[in-house]
Amino acid sequence: MPINADKPHLWKADTRASVDQFNQWFMLFAPKAYRETRKESIKHVEEGLTVTNDLTKLDPATIKAHPGILQMLRMATCPPLARDRLSGLADSSKSFVGSLEKSKIPPQLSQAQLEAHLAKISGVITKMLDVDIFPWLGENRRPTEEERYRSSTIVADRLCGAVAEPIVRNAQEKRQLAHLENRLVGKKYKLKAHPPASPITAMEPGTFAFRLNVLVKWHGADAKAVRIPVDAVIQPHNAKLPQMPLLIEAKSAGDFTNVNKRRKEEATKINQLKATFGKDVVFVLLLCGYFDAAYLGYEAAEGIDWVWEHRIEDIDQLGI
Repeated sequence: MPINADKPHLWKADTRASVDQFNQWFMLFAPKAYRETRKESIKHVEEGLTVTNDLTKLDPATIKAHPGILQMLRMATCPPLARDRLSGLADSSKSFVGSLEKSKIPPQLSQAQLEAHLAKISGVITKMLDVDIFPWLGENRRPTEEERYRSSTIVADRLCGAVAEPIVRNAQEKRQLAHLENRLVGKKYKLKAHPPASPITAMEPGTFAFRLNVLVKWHGADAKAVRIPVDAVIQPHNAKLPQMPLLIEAKSAGDFTNVNKRRKEEATKINQLKATFGKDVVFVLLLCGYFDAAYLGYEAAEGIDWVWEHRIEDIDQLGI
């Protein structure tokens, strides 16, 4: 029997309760997360200023020796440059820029190709440096310590704006899974990694695992198999092997717009699972935050049910 998908008369009240729960958590967590991220970002920017001699030595050799500073350098321009924009202006590639920001030099490039890419990137950044933030560049002098700190905090704030949302989202998912774990442990389930080489249907009864990759068919019976990540996989105590375990996807959202943009992701995932394991696959969402009737109606129409985190005891209806 459905848990919440067949109860539209409860959706509005549950959405309000879920939004309140998310907002209460966000007010407690987000300031701390932002401060911690900002502190690390200031340190990162100051290191970037040091290795570039306060942005006066911004050449291919410097970026090659310290490729990780590129993210900070993108935020030091006017306007700040997205990764796609920088790669376009420098006639490079997003993957190349991304590798540099991970402090990696792509090994497949020849020395000449590498130097050419780095020269274009350093040239674009040099031309677009924000001289209002770094006034010493236009005055041909060394910065004061106060100027260095002020410019570092401004660029750090720009960096935080780019990374704060994923940090909050990841922390919320971690909290959701911790809540689920507490519920399962209270029912005598054990957190136990499932061997990757073993079929998912052979999962040991009374166990659960987080962030498990499940092998599914991509398109058609003869198509190549792919692995899709599932946040939580639970094999009931009374399972008779081989048996498909319960699949839980943790979802949180801080606004209504993004969830409706991403709602097809779950539909694609359940279709892949059913094409591989049959129509009886149990795939349920664990929701916290801004999920409105438009989103819920779409998921229900796709055959996807959900449990609200503010009423997590509903998960017992899955037979755990």
